[in-house]
Amino acid sequence: QVQLVESGGGLVHSGGSLRISCTASGSIASINAMGWYRQAPGKQRELVATITGGGRTNYADSVKGRFTISRDNAKNTVYLQMNSLKPEDTAVYYCNAAIRELGYVFDRPYWGQGTQVTVFS
Repeated sequence: QVQLVESGGGLVHSGGSLRISCTASGSIASINAMGWYRQAPGKQRELVATITGGGRTNYADSVKGRFTISRDNAKNTVYLQMNSLKPEDTAVYYCNAAIRELGYVFDRPYWGQGTQVTVFS
């Protein structure tokens, strides 16, 4: 049994900053890529940023230069530092991780419960 638990979402004004985190726990053998996605009301979920096990990162064009994804492998945690927030960043943010469970021979994707980020103009 594996789960991802997110924290750090909240209400912030335009130009502000927020850091959200997601920690994996359970019968984990290894964690490969991790990432953050977001979904605004009435829209499809979209990729925000990803980070490989080796620390290589990718970002959506809309957040590049403002957001930073990082991970702490010892804590099984991925972070998203969000700076210069805009109203269009308002969404539910979900973390995702490709996890190999103990006793399994393949990875499967896990999702966090989502954390709300609301940016006021």
